[in-house]
Amino acid sequence: MVFAPAPQLTVTIEQHHDEPELHVHPGGQGIWQTRMITSLGAQVTLCAAAGGEVGRVLSPLLQLPGVTLRLVMREHGSGWYVHDRRGGTRQEIAERPGSPLSRHELDELYNLTLAEGLRAGIAVLSGPAHPSVIKPEVYGRLAADLRANGCQVIADLCSRHLRAVLEAGISVLKISHEELIADGTAPDGSTGSLVKALLKLHDDGAETVLVSRADEGALALIEGDVYAVALPRLTPAEHRGAGDSMTAGVAAVLAHGGPMEEAVRTGAAAGALNVTRHGLGTGHVDAVRVLTERVQLTPMKKAS
Repeated sequence: MVFAPAPQLTVTIEQHHDEPELHVHPGGQGIWQTRMITSLGAQVTLCAAAGGEVGRVLSPLLQLPGVTLRLVMREHGSGWYVHDRRGGTRQEIAERPGSPLSRHELDELYNLTLAEGLRAGIAVLSGPAHPSVIKPEVYGRLAADLRANGCQVIADLCSRHLRAVLEAGISVLKISHEELIADGTAPDGSTGSLVKALLKLHDDGAETVLVSRADEGALALIEGDVYAVALPRLTPAEHRGAGDSMTAGVAAVLAHGGPMEEAVRTGAAAGALNVTRHGLGTGHVDAVRVLTERVQLTPMKKAS
């Protein structure tokens, strides 16, 4: 189950030969994770909310192949963005994260998500486009209730939303080194600082921690041991979405009962492959499998 409380409508202008080309898709962290999980052969139940004029356009787009959609219809508007990539780099034209969910909308979405998470046995908690859309305590309650009833919880969150789920305890945390620095958990991006941050996050409530570091390779804490995760070297076409694909790779392997080491290696391969594509949360399963064989986990000395 993927919890994506506030998906967005994404509009991107591309240049195709001599003509502009318009792409309209559902987007947001949970949507990109869902795409990659299904690409890797796992079935997903997507729990989300949409509403307003944008939501009427967004809702049918959320009917993704291999996905069971559980949608709460909202009174107010869903979020959206318009990006121009005709010049080869992504330029933001305009963006709105969406309105905060009301109490009644949250109650319905919470109950629906709890039921589907318990049914699935593995839940991915993805973040909103902006923290104002949904309060951190919702994530904390959801993580606590899922864990208390035997569900594995994977979180891809930061800041106050992350602190809320750490208090409840989670099975896996994926976070970027930029988010760790922004949160004040790590003073800088050095390996020593990030290893200390990994150990602290473990002590705070995350059983397994995976930190992405752009093209420098990831760091992972698995069963108390810290590993350097060497990624295949690939030429990037689009840096965005690599972290979401990493989370998705971990979730897909765990959904099939695979071990955590394989989940981390697959997540690293999925993230590395995603940067070679313009579509976020996309990648061919055969390519991910081949790259997974090239991902190395090297034990590191723990920080004192």
